[in-house]
Order: sequence, then structure tokens, then C-alpha cells
Amino acid sequence: MKIIKMFKPALLLTLIFYQGTAAAYSPEEQEKLCKKPRFTDFNLSEYIAPSNIETPPESEFIIKISDWADPTTIKLTVKKQPLEFKLQSTSTFHKITAKLPASLNGNFARIDVSAKAVLGCSDKTGWLIKVANP
Repeated sequence: MKIIKMFKPALLLTLIFYQGTAAAYSPEEQEKLCKKPRFTDFNLSEYIAPSNIETPPESEFIIKISDWADPTTIKLTVKKQPLEFKLQSTSTFHKITAKLPASLNGNFARIDVSAKAVLGCSDKTGWLIKVANP
């Protein structure tokens, strides 16, 4: 019984210290906890030499984004200009559908998409395409 009484204050201090350090997160640790959005299933052919695959004019395309992305933060651009898209959300992903503008026919274009995760971190990606002449 004497041993328990002797270690009781030390045990109490240890528990208080442990609780304080466990609750404090640095920005780097918070970044590790936040899963960045993932972008998948882009259905157009990326322009990569030497294959030089061209995309048909005014093609419709899709991009799937992980469900932990905040759908209100999704941004889609082509040649750094905003591009309108339709959004369909399910319990496992967000799917955006858009159409290439006719002004891109015969030109190179970079399609960029970005989004923020519900927990605050963000990510972006993009694809270079070559749109064929009609």
C-alpha cells in the first residue's frame, strides 16, 4: 500500500503531461492527418510524344474526385479559363462532367482540376491534350 501512495503523485503528473502533448498538433502533423483529394478516371487521351494522340473536337469528359473532397470547392479550368461542369455526387466519389469548348479545336490545352478536402488540405492535377481539327 505504501508503494502505491508513493507513486501516485508521479503517475498523476505523467498522465497530465501525456494528455497535454497528445492534444497539441503542429501544422505538419495536421497536414498528415488530412487526406488530400484524389482525381481519377479522366477519360480523354493525354497528349504524350511520340504517340501524339489527338482528342476529338468538343469531346465530353469526366473526372472522378474522392468523396472526402468538399464539392463546393471543386474548380475546373482549361487554358487557365474556368470551365462549366455538371456535378454528380455519390457516397464514394464526386463525378464532374464537362465538354471541351469549340474554341480549342486544333489547339493544345491543359485541363486543370482542384479541390479542398473536408478537413482543409487541398490538391490539384492536370492533363495536356491536343484537340483535333474538325
